[in-house]
Amino acid sequence: MTTPLSEIELLDRLVGFDTVSSRSNLELIDFVRSYLDGLGVASTLLPDATGQKANLFATIGPADVPGYVLSGHTDVVPVEGQQWSRDPFRMWEKDGRLYGRGTTDMKGFVACMLARVPTMLAAPLAVPLHLALSYDEEVGCLGAYGLIDHMTRSLPKQLAVFVGEPTEMGVIGGHKGSTGLLTTITGKACHSSRPDLGVNAIFHAIDLIGELRGYAEELAAAPEAESPFELPYTTVSVGVIQGGTARNAIPGDVRFQWDIRATKAGMVEKLVERFGTYCDETVLPVMKAGFSDSAIKTEYAYDVPPLVPSEGSLAETLAKRFARTNQVGTVNYGSEAGIFQRAGVPTIICGPGRDREAHIADEWIAVEQMHRCVDFIDGLIGDARRA
Repeated sequence: MTTPLSEIELLDRLVGFDTVSSRSNLELIDFVRSYLDGLGVASTLLPDATGQKANLFATIGPADVPGYVLSGHTDVVPVEGQQWSRDPFRMWEKDGRLYGRGTTDMKGFVACMLARVPTMLAAPLAVPLHLALSYDEEVGCLGAYGLIDHMTRSLPKQLAVFVGEPTEMGVIGGHKGSTGLLTTITGKACHSSRPDLGVNAIFHAIDLIGELRGYAEELAAAPEAESPFELPYTTVSVGVIQGGTARNAIPGDVRFQWDIRATKAGMVEKLVERFGTYCDETVLPVMKAGFSDSAIKTEYAYDVPPLVPSEGSLAETLAKRFARTNQVGTVNYGSEAGIFQRAGVPTIICGPGRDREAHIADEWIAVEQMHRCVDFIDGLIGDARRA
């Protein structure tokens, strides 16, 4: 039998696993699976194609009826380049704050839901509570698709999903989409003393990036009157450029990564199609005139859909009740919530901590936020007993 741990004890253990997205999360998953097994709760491991990462899904209560899903991700952002005052993977407490990588985003929520498993088991539930832990949320919500596939194949459609991203336990009913794209430009390399013998991929990348900047400026100049977002328009940005080998060489290849944060469905497809037309009709003919094998290729790295506000949904109603608020907000970032909603399940975001404390050196979460999250989950447990 496992000795039940408090939410703070569990957070201490979870922070101790270095689950930066570029690394495996299996040690953390094994710990959680063992902890649940010791409490008498079976779980399902859902590995990725490499076998180096995995989702975990567990059900408490009757699995043959629709229920509630508590969803959290296990990966964290890197610490390299940040000035931490202590080891980021050893939690410490000071002045009512818990410090360490992932305390806010979002191992705090995971710790809270694990801490309430004994309470979930204490009395029969009329509807089940499902615990869903994913990998690689920070790099495109990649693990969420496997969780949804498992739920679709193995369970009835669920009543509601609660994603525990940091909201200070406020209720978030909408967020923008998050789409990552990679454009590769293939020209022809040559010595810089004879640029006429090559096709400069960087020069043409500048044209393409200028086109994207034009989209960004055009969208910002025409905000959407009814948009619920702080930035009431879709944003476009370029984040990474890679290309060239030497100052005195004409570069033959360039890659750049860009990002669309869409306010609504259909915006990504519209912008990508427009960009593709510009590539094919304006830039590529000029490149091919100098080198017939020139090419421009754009591919999706990930595509996280928006979370569309759904006033009066069961997820929103319950979240407002147990968070003790009548306010429902929106955020500009993306999350796995949009993926769950697109699968047909009412979804809301509500979790402990503030997003401004996430991803920074000496990331922290207030102990008070952990207690509020536990109260929220206890309310949901009570509802699952009565439902």
